[in-house]
Amino acid sequence: MAEHPVKAALSAAEAAGPAPRVHRVLLYSDDAATRASVRTAVGRRPAPDLGRIEWVEVATGGKVVAAADAGDLDLMVLDGEAQPTGGLGLSKQLKDEIRDCPPTLVLIARRDDRWLAQWSLADAVVPLPVDAPELTGAVVDMLRHREAALPVRRAVG
Repeated sequence: MAEHPVKAALSAAEAAGPAPRVHRVLLYSDDAATRASVRTAVGRRPAPDLGRIEWVEVATGGKVVAAADAGDLDLMVLDGEAQPTGGLGLSKQLKDEIRDCPPTLVLIARRDDRWLAQWSLADAVVPLPVDAPELTGAVVDMLRHREAALPVRRAVG
């Protein structure tokens, strides 16, 4: 006697394990070219063990705050050079105001601004222009920690 098709499908799904998780990553920059370079560098699936990335792109500080307040973000990539509201100030504001703030990665143009990234409570900092392996490695590390419910190591300093 053949197994019922619905039961067979459920058994196959259970054997395959849980569906890959979709990671919602907020990407903030007032510069469309910077947003495009980040998306291109990291891609939609930066590591085989991670699920797909759903990019949530915003171009204003107000939209960053609204998205963070709404929740459901796994990571925020903030452009420290954005105008008029920079990612460093936004990181500091969000870390101070949101109890379980998602980890923040801040992009900076000057390596000398690492002290500002530390002040902003950013969890990671990557220099501009975007270096694809460095940025992807930071994003993957942060998403793995978030997925495992481990605290993100603050690598800034």
